[in-house]
Amino acid sequence: MADGSMTIGNSRITEIVRDLLAKRAFSGAFDVTCNLSDVGLTSLDMVNLMLAIEAEYDIEIPQAQMKPENFRSIQAIETLVNGLIG
Repeated sequence: MADGSMTIGNSRITEIVRDLLAKRAFSGAFDVTCNLSDVGLTSLDMVNLMLAIEAEYDIEIPQAQMKPENFRSIQAIETLVNGLIG
């Protein structure tokens, strides 16, 4: 972007979620607005998802942002990450 800020898309986040779901033998369809708990991610998966997002984007998610609504969907995670790297 011209102003030096960066935004992320949801494709890499989707890949991370898909990898976690594959470990749960989930092979169904989901989109960026689906509730990730509803498609099969457990609370432990959510912790692993948070850690994977931090590693992928080289960020540290502040404790105040570690709340369920920020990890409810791929879209919510994208918004969170964009807010942290923006």
